[in-house]
Amino acid sequence: MCRSSYIRHSAHTHLQIVPSEDKHMNFSTDLQVKLFCDAADIESLLTMYSKPYIKGFTTNPTLMHKAGVKDFSAFAHAVLTAIPDLPVSFEVFADDEAGMERQARLIASWGRNVYVKIPVTNTQGFSTMPLVRRLSRDGIALNVTALMTLEQVGRVAAALDPNARAIVSVFAGRIADTGVDPVPLMRRAVEILEERPLAELLWASSRELLNVFHAEESGTHIITATPEILSKLALVGKDLTAFSLETVRMLYKDAMLAGYALNDRPAGRALPAIRRPMPQPGLAS
Repeated sequence: MCRSSYIRHSAHTHLQIVPSEDKHMNFSTDLQVKLFCDAADIESLLTMYSKPYIKGFTTNPTLMHKAGVKDFSAFAHAVLTAIPDLPVSFEVFADDEAGMERQARLIASWGRNVYVKIPVTNTQGFSTMPLVRRLSRDGIALNVTALMTLEQVGRVAAALDPNARAIVSVFAGRIADTGVDPVPLMRRAVEILEERPLAELLWASSRELLNVFHAEESGTHIITATPEILSKLALVGKDLTAFSLETVRMLYKDAMLAGYALNDRPAGRALPAIRRPMPQPGLAS
């Protein structure tokens, strides 16, 4: 289904293409879903902070490791100094409950805009809901993360204090990686969280810009995406005929830059033949 189809079938979305001085954002919209940036390098965070359509930030240990972050605390304080007024999530990295709680309370003390990310289980599969219940009861803003089932959403909703701010991060992109459409699941998750008015559902592990419209269609409150995905906001509403021509020109330019040529007798050694395995019984060939 094309992007326009998702917009047409969403009850809340009305897209209007308007000119903008921001080359990364050439449209305005009354999308109800809030856009967060998922990153862990200071340059990207600062660039996205300058965009008025970005309403918050998420990080995680994997992103931090890939970005070369060596000092967790120093990184977090640098981020919070630069971004003092929008939600920022930092994740605990201990695996035992006592260690998670110590880290969570310390991280929470770093700023009013901090959300502490707690995974839904530890690495052994043991639930963190007792910890979530204690921290939420004490008023700590949590981002309970790595959820993939409605049962997990229900347990988190039951553990959250109704008077405490919270984000519930469902990894919709990973759900989609398994061949399951996450939109119906996210729609039901929104309903489950209705009993917790200060809890917001977040679409995590975004794979493409279209996920923004998937999140909107499902009624999800927040979607977080990498700067690479968010940069494609500039393509929303782009004329597809013009986009096709740009693509053809790109392919031609790269072939010329590479200096490719076709000869009657290919130079070099031929690659060895590869035998394909026989298809397994019951599987499509």
